[in-house]
Amino acid sequence: MAILDRLTTKMAQEAREAPSRAAEQLLRNADLVRAAGQRLRALSPPFAATLARGSSDQAAAFAKFLLETHVAMPTLSHAPSIGSLYHATSPRFDGAPLIAISQSGRSPDLLAAAEDARRQGAVVIAVVNDVASPLADLAEIVIPVHAGAETSVAATKSFVCTLVALTHLAAEWSGDAALLGALQTTGDVLEQAANADWTSAVPLLRDAKTMLVLGRGPTLPIAGEAALKLKETSGLHAEAFSSAEVAHGPMRLVGAGDPVLVLAPLDVARAGLVERLADFAERGAELIVAGVPDAVSPATVLPFQTDVHPVLGAIAQIQSFYGLAEAVALARGLDPDYPPHLNKVTRTL
Repeated sequence: MAILDRLTTKMAQEAREAPSRAAEQLLRNADLVRAAGQRLRALSPPFAATLARGSSDQAAAFAKFLLETHVAMPTLSHAPSIGSLYHATSPRFDGAPLIAISQSGRSPDLLAAAEDARRQGAVVIAVVNDVASPLADLAEIVIPVHAGAETSVAATKSFVCTLVALTHLAAEWSGDAALLGALQTTGDVLEQAANADWTSAVPLLRDAKTMLVLGRGPTLPIAGEAALKLKETSGLHAEAFSSAEVAHGPMRLVGAGDPVLVLAPLDVARAGLVERLADFAERGAELIVAGVPDAVSPATVLPFQTDVHPVLGAIAQIQSFYGLAEAVALARGLDPDYPPHLNKVTRTL
């Protein structure tokens, strides 16, 4: 039985809602996202930018991947402090889309940065769960993620729904028929991912103090979110790296018995991955792998549907991971709903 089926925590309950919420979102947003895509094609900007923090910044990295690979749109990450503290947003933002991503839409630094960009002529697009928020009020285009209320400090369904909304926007902006078609399967793909049991990895992570999480291409932001959640819910020092970059220094940190979670992409970014896994196996690392059924031995292979669009496959991986994250936290005697020193809305200035 999948760990999320036990629904022991708010985190589990909310994560389990993500497949149905995402499917509903696609229906409710169909017209407005189609119109947004048409407007952005007509705008034909030289670049786009994202604005976010925390889990939303991992979603922003996912947006960068989508826009650069599907829309051929160079995309930069606009640091909130440039607008909120330095008030130095470039006038070159005039006419450029700024995709501001936030569950609450109420973080002071994001609001200040978005306002500063709007003063410079940026087209602010709010991808937000709370459509009554100040961020939604100041945006020209609002894309609701329709995740519903989320009370666990650890964001789950709002993150999944944000990824789906960003994918929808990229698909309409680019007119990518394959991606638009794949989105029709979102509910089923995420439902299968929610039912996948990744708890075979719990014994390897219960007592771990540090670990790596690897991804590449569409799964690198997923690895970033997974590492963030392990820090947040389990106090586990997890760091995310690209499987192509990890050999440039970070591999030095991995020794016998150290866990390495690998979230394999389903596209060309998986090139060279099996060889990289062999390198870790030779070092005695405890490999935990999703997306490579024939992973090198020894490895803990997690159940994962591989016959899906690579973008949906990446989103499915974080859906499955949330069940593992909850299980690891509980195994370590921690409450994933209320991590110490953290709040649902982070009010950075």
